[in-house]
Amino acid sequence: MSRDKFLLLPDVADALVCVLGAVAQLFIGRRLKVRPVLNHAVTAAMVFIYFCDEENMIPAVRRMLPAAYRSDWVPALFSVWFLLMICVSVLILLRDRVSGFRADRRDFFKEATAALCVTPTAAAVFGVITRKNVQVKTVDVKFANLPKDLQGLRLLQLSDIHIGTFYTATDLARVVDESNNLRPDIAFITGDLITSAKDPLDRCLLELRRLRATYGTWGCMGNHERFADVEKYTESRARELGIHFLRHEAAPMKFGDERLNIAGVDYQRFHRPYLEGVEELVSRDAFNLLLSHNPDVFPRAAQMGFNLTLAGHTHGGQVNVEILRKSLNVADFFTPYTKGLYTLNNSSLYVNSGLGTIGMPVRLGAPPEITLIRLCST
Repeated sequence: MSRDKFLLLPDVADALVCVLGAVAQLFIGRRLKVRPVLNHAVTAAMVFIYFCDEENMIPAVRRMLPAAYRSDWVPALFSVWFLLMICVSVLILLRDRVSGFRADRRDFFKEATAALCVTPTAAAVFGVITRKNVQVKTVDVKFANLPKDLQGLRLLQLSDIHIGTFYTATDLARVVDESNNLRPDIAFITGDLITSAKDPLDRCLLELRRLRATYGTWGCMGNHERFADVEKYTESRARELGIHFLRHEAAPMKFGDERLNIAGVDYQRFHRPYLEGVEELVSRDAFNLLLSHNPDVFPRAAQMGFNLTLAGHTHGGQVNVEILRKSLNVADFFTPYTKGLYTLNNSSLYVNSGLGTIGMPVRLGAPPEITLIRLCST
């Protein structure tokens, strides 16, 4: 397994959920007085099956398993189960801590624990059911000294489709229809059309071909295009369909007397300097827009002179948990740019929450998103 894949945010998050979930399951089993041999055997078997998934670590073993297991739903539901185990364990520990200090309320907390444990289960079920409830977000992004001919320009952004078992071509077709209703001037796709090489990339591109934008559809590659080794194919096949994926290149456009310079880069890995050699793509007499799947390039992009950066990659955290009125998710531990609009001096970044899911077919607090960005002057 490559270093890139091991360090990939979703893979790290999934592995962390599995390990912590296994520990939590052992803890709960012990509290329920399950026989230690049975408790450890069941937990070990679940961890083994999870890591046999071809999107994780042991694809050779996975190929030897029965075909029924090979459905992506099995490891995905295991991930959901482990997440529930973590939540339930935290609730039990909190109950123990509080009831230890307030002995007079111990009985109340014992009775309430069962009810509290239902909450994460209900949330997970809700997240599975509503994971395709796409929202249209209209965002006005303001710039000082924005050229008059660019004011009001309508930019459509889609990201992280991950077409496959959990997000089908039919789902994407509905998104494309809704996007066309927004009448965008330019459409952008910021990476991760697929999750792995087995996913229907061609079908995804055929659906994206139906996007209707006055000045065409443009995109950049995500980390999953890299890991599936389909970057070159995606670029060439998309070009045949009229979709332009920019790979360390720029495309200038003329709007009246002003120019919009669109630059795109392949997935930027965090263990090397960001945007190496991209200085040559910046046009000093134009409004510069950068397409980068990874949002962490933003400070460097702003420094280089990009006025607007469009990114994805984080899925908006995918699963957000609210604690003390603050929404927390795994992505927050890896990047300061999880979802929405960010500004730095006169440069802006928009991080799209994406359409599909990875690891677990669940979305909580990060609904799938179609973004319409309107350029405005301050």
